[in-house]
Amino acid sequence: MTTLLALDTATEACSVALLHDGKVLSHYEVIPRLHAQRLLPMVQTLLGEAGVALSAVDAIAFGRGPGAFTGVRIAIGVVQGLAFALQRPVLPVSTLATIAQRAWREHGAAQVAAAIDARMDEVYWGCYREHGGEMQLVGSEAVLPPEQAVLPRAAGGDWFGAGTGWGYAERIPAAVRASDAGMLPHAEDLLHLAAFAWQRGEALDADQAQPVYLRDNVATPKGIK
Repeated sequence: MTTLLALDTATEACSVALLHDGKVLSHYEVIPRLHAQRLLPMVQTLLGEAGVALSAVDAIAFGRGPGAFTGVRIAIGVVQGLAFALQRPVLPVSTLATIAQRAWREHGAAQVAAAIDARMDEVYWGCYREHGGEMQLVGSEAVLPPEQAVLPRAAGGDWFGAGTGWGYAERIPAAVRASDAGMLPHAEDLLHLAAFAWQRGEALDADQAQPVYLRDNVATPKGIK
């Protein structure tokens, strides 16, 4: 049976999750600026609780962004180090998709407009629809001003807004029935998406683990993360 490890540090949250023998264990903390110190100890604790050796992991999933530049790089650095050492493949998963998956898990929202505060008066934006238990992208992900964040064409039914970008709710024209601006990505949901990708044979070699920032210029002014 497949054993998958998932890591996410793309936002203020730091989380890890493990799928082993059909069971999922996870650790989740909101610890801004402490991801680098906490991530590996969280992995070690999780594996210890599960009684699983790191060498038993078949693949490692990670939040590939969009999100905080530093946070995304931390996850990729750790994942590549582990994957190279173990000679295991990796599974990149969108941070926006992970938030949408969490909204499906916690709120039963089958259509989710996921938004992350991208700073510089912009949001990372992506719309997702549930299919067979997996939140799938409708259209494309983008970084844009809140005023340009809209639902897909011919988007019928109820939509749910999830993620810190909904702190700009008054400026976002997309009509949603409800929103949760405090929702952050959770490795448990990343793991769920990664399991679908694993079944489809979408795992990559470790050196292909790349960030997705959406913004062409990833350099940010001092003090902005």
